[in-house]
Amino acid sequence: MRIGVVVLPELPWSLQVRQWQRLDEWGFHAAYTYDHLAWRSLADSPWYATVPILAAAATATQRIRLGTWVASPNFRHPVVFAKELMTLDELSQGRFVLGVGVGGAGFDATVLGAEELTPGQRVARFAEFVEALDLLLTQANTSYDGTWFRAVEARMVPGSVQKPRLPFVIAANGPRAMRVVARHGQAWATTGLTPSEDGPDRWWATLPDAVGRLDEALVAAGREPAEVERYLSVDASGAFVLDSVEQLRDVLGRAGQLGFDEVVVHWPRPEGVYAGDVEVLERVATDVLPQLAG
Repeated sequence: MRIGVVVLPELPWSLQVRQWQRLDEWGFHAAYTYDHLAWRSLADSPWYATVPILAAAATATQRIRLGTWVASPNFRHPVVFAKELMTLDELSQGRFVLGVGVGGAGFDATVLGAEELTPGQRVARFAEFVEALDLLLTQANTSYDGTWFRAVEARMVPGSVQKPRLPFVIAANGPRAMRVVARHGQAWATTGLTPSEDGPDRWWATLPDAVGRLDEALVAAGREPAEVERYLSVDASGAFVLDSVEQLRDVLGRAGQLGFDEVVVHWPRPEGVYAGDVEVLERVATDVLPQLAG
């Protein structure tokens, strides 16, 4: 079992850099940041751009894997984004992973003036987005003619440091998105279902069905379920996991029983969403990570 940590891109780099470096020094497996232009309750608060933050983190860290949690086609084109991903993989010397998902409704979906899409349209666009990224990152020259995206002799030289390309961690909950995982993913990420009034236990109870649907999609695509890793965004349960080390231990056990390879948590914030104490995260590094490594 591994632990990844999401750092919200809200602090000036002079302060944020220590978050990324501490995660690296403490020995966490991965550090991620959100890929939004503005986000929920923090939409009118400071919020910095994803790719420059990850580029800076790549040069400020040594070991930890870095990635998006998660990118989407809401405001990105695969040709431009693939070039940025290729560069991030080079800057990190092969430590980059792409977390990618459908993209929700709201600000990011309409900020460029497009009409809001239906859920079915978002999934169709997502499937094409991932397919195009896969081609672009595995070929030196790509032309692509889709419904949502086009590319005309797009050059991608020298390509990713990781071969045949950097890994895709594809977020999916529904059956159509899971088929995208089965076709292109090295890993699957899930937030589970939206927490209900019944609390986190109900969220946990729905996860075995999601795992089963993924396995079915992989078998239908001719892949072995064991070859695709599983990432669980545990704060989506409605309970902040880093309230205590003991709560995290319990979550690691439950996630491990369901076959997840990595639990993803959030760097504690002083107040509001993901509010908590950074000392708990430090205790996780000193008390829990050595046990996981052993």
